[in-house]
Amino acid sequence: MDFKLSEEQELVRQNMREFAMKYVDPIAAEIDENSRFPAEVVAKLGEMGYMGMPYPVEFGGSGTDYVTYALAVEELSKSCAATGFTMSVHTSLALGPINNFGNEEQKKKFLTPLCQGKHLGAFALTEPGAGTDVGAATTTAVLDGDEYVLNGTKTFTSNGPVADTFVTFAWTDKSAGSKGMSAFIVPKDAPGLRVGEHFMKMGIRASQTSEIIFKDCRIPKANLLGEEGQGLKIAMNCFDHGRIGIAAQAVGIAQAALEESIRYAKERVQFGKPIAKNQAVQWWIADMATDITCARFLYMQAAWLKDQGLPFTKEASMAKVFAAEMCMKHTIKAVQIHGGYGYIKGQKVERLMRDAKITEIYEGTSEAQRMVIANNLLR
Repeated sequence: MDFKLSEEQELVRQNMREFAMKYVDPIAAEIDENSRFPAEVVAKLGEMGYMGMPYPVEFGGSGTDYVTYALAVEELSKSCAATGFTMSVHTSLALGPINNFGNEEQKKKFLTPLCQGKHLGAFALTEPGAGTDVGAATTTAVLDGDEYVLNGTKTFTSNGPVADTFVTFAWTDKSAGSKGMSAFIVPKDAPGLRVGEHFMKMGIRASQTSEIIFKDCRIPKANLLGEEGQGLKIAMNCFDHGRIGIAAQAVGIAQAALEESIRYAKERVQFGKPIAKNQAVQWWIADMATDITCARFLYMQAAWLKDQGLPFTKEASMAKVFAAEMCMKHTIKAVQIHGGYGYIKGQKVERLMRDAKITEIYEGTSEAQRMVIANNLLR
């Protein structure tokens, strides 16, 4: 078993680290403080081929494997979790369904500009009354001639206020149960689509999140993604992919917390010695490093299985739940190591702790991940 990264994987990882240090680190605190979307950074990510990494070159992608993509998400998230998440949502949740279920024409029209970073993608599934319980959604799509007419409200739509293309879900036949939901590609200029409330969040504040409201929203019949009734299947498929990205994001956040803690522990002197000399601090740092390594191997395993064309649903959920809970645990500990300074706005560990919490919630809560894992083991 070879744990060594390939030359390409190591090169991409290093290039993303250099990119993040040059373009992301200098603005990370400011965009968090002001909840500002870093459009200039996202544009540069597109120019450098990072916004469509694991997709075919013929559609504007970079043709990398999923392990390489996940490594890039980790490195970007080390500098700014919000920017890493913006890239992850775009790549996994918006591009994934179009690549996996779209026809040739849809890929040329929608996937290509998304992969090139000319357009930004969003995924609109959650509704005010339907989170983990996707079946409780109420949005409908009715075929009227050569158009579908969508009505309903989506909420917590990441990238919503700044997206050019939405992958969304609606009932085409509620009586058909789980086979009655369908998926659609909706451009932002579709008549009847509008952005609703913008949400101010505790963490990942530079990532933009909003309601998306469909009011007699008309889209061409050709924008049906896959076949009618495949919506739930498409949604669950892209969640499997997305959970790898969130696990990588959580590892990036935790790695940043570890590095900040090591630096501070060596510099902070109390009772005549650096606090790094205290056994309690040493053990906290040892536990951080150990758990981060475990989480990294878990997400890389899931990504590797996907690259091999093998089942990876269970492994993606394992990676996501472990990495998210590890991230929350150790960012709290990083604040503790920093003492009162860690609780002050402007300190990186304070931002990291706020960013960490959402990894336990979005793209399936930790509780939902345990349901997925158990269902795969007990069936």
